[in-house]
Amino acid sequence: MVYLPREEGQGLVEYGLVLVLLAIVVVVILATLGTKITEMYSRLTEAFNR
Repeated sequence: MVYLPREEGQGLVEYGLVLVLLAIVVVVILATLGTKITEMYSRLTEAFNR
């Protein structure tokens, strides 16, 4: 009899790790862009207040 290991759980863990990595990348991108957008908005409001 040939023993075939069950690897369904391994695939689920791999998908989970990919999702966690993707979430971290999205948070870093949003944090970086959020700061730049805030700076741009501040400069724009200063220009209108002159």
